[in-house]
Amino acid sequence: MSDSQDEVRAYTVRLELVDEPGELLRALHPIADNGGNLLSIFHERGNMTPRGHIPVEVDLEATPERFEDIVEALQAENFNIIQAGAERYSEALTIVLSGHLVNTDLSHTLSHIQEATEATVTDLSLSAPEGTEDVSSARLRLATEAGNADNALAAVREIAAEKELTVVEPLTAGGDA
Repeated sequence: MSDSQDEVRAYTVRLELVDEPGELLRALHPIADNGGNLLSIFHERGNMTPRGHIPVEVDLEATPERFEDIVEALQAENFNIIQAGAERYSEALTIVLSGHLVNTDLSHTLSHIQEATEATVTDLSLSAPEGTEDVSSARLRLATEAGNADNALAAVREIAAEKELTVVEPLTAGGDA
């Protein structure tokens, strides 16, 4: 086997899941069973695809050979794969959003960030010490392609302004995603 086949890479798999208990767990089994290492899961239960399914984005690490096995195993289990492929995220930045995050629909905000920035949210931590009706804050870690961090940050600023949120930026910039 060549060195490139042994190299672990980051991949993203976008799936449509039926809204039934246990479906997300069922989708994760082929990944684990074939040697995939989970990086993040973005599960948008509040949103539906045109076919009435739930969109799920799974970021994982695997060798190319194992990734092919994962995709084949997901297909064998009859999961609808919207997209499966390598993501070339090599830069990360961490920001904090503050304001009425829950009242302005945090799921919509995260989806909007991912769509507008061509980045992926790899980590999220939410703090609402006074409850969800008051001001809350969220720490987001975004992974983006090399050289795209400034564009991603500009898009986050725009989204935050639309929702009257404050951006504390960036806590870290550059480096590996």
